[in-house]
Amino acid sequence: MTYQVKLEVFEGPLDLLLHLIKKEEIDIYNIPISRITEEYLAYVELLKLLNLEIAGEFLVMAATLLQIKSKKLLPVIDLDAENQEELDPCQELVRQLLEYKRFKEVAKVLEQREIKQQQIYTRPPVKIEKIGDEEYVIEASLFDLLDAFKNVLKSSVKTVREIIQEEVRIEERMKIIRDRLAEKESLTFEDIFTPESTKMEMIVSLLALLEMIKQKEIKIMQTRLFDKIRIFRRLPDDQEIVVNTEPAIQEELHLVQ
Repeated sequence: MTYQVKLEVFEGPLDLLLHLIKKEEIDIYNIPISRITEEYLAYVELLKLLNLEIAGEFLVMAATLLQIKSKKLLPVIDLDAENQEELDPCQELVRQLLEYKRFKEVAKVLEQREIKQQQIYTRPPVKIEKIGDEEYVIEASLFDLLDAFKNVLKSSVKTVREIIQEEVRIEERMKIIRDRLAEKESLTFEDIFTPESTKMEMIVSLLALLEMIKQKEIKIMQTRLFDKIRIFRRLPDDQEIVVNTEPAIQEELHLVQ
């Protein structure tokens, strides 16, 4: 496979680390570096499997995590508290994560304010996707898609079959997804795969989905963070969902004003 996809939502290694910290419910001030390193490297390997373009900064962060992990394994020298703090290999990483998280949240508040202001004058009301009693109000990220795809790979049926040359085209998979969305209001993420799909077919199906997101043909939504993903057609009047912001973030906004 030579097809490559690079998405704007794939912002950088700090985004991936924050995603892992949220997902695993880890205290950002007390990061279990060994566990986070293993999770991070697993994501990098998955991105390589999907043939996604990996920026050099992701590999630099992988090397940094491995370096911190190796330093943690070294024996602790009995020094005074001040020097111990300076020698803590996680300290700089935590500082970067906190600073990045703060500016990212402030940027989100400013973006939401802009969207809200635009809605007052020209945009129609926000459309919330609803299936039964469930309201899909959060747009899922690329990392959420990768989480779901890992689960699909784990649950796929592993059968012995004759090895043949597989010819799977992304354009064909995109057409199949379009046709299915023309018949149904939405699809679950698992609907685009079949139990009999080969690994190559599953990878191409995911790449087709990513390309349709990039072309703004579809949107992937969740009822809440880390919940199951559902796929909707993106209509011309669809707007970004404005999520309530925590008071702490509003305080950050006042700091930059």
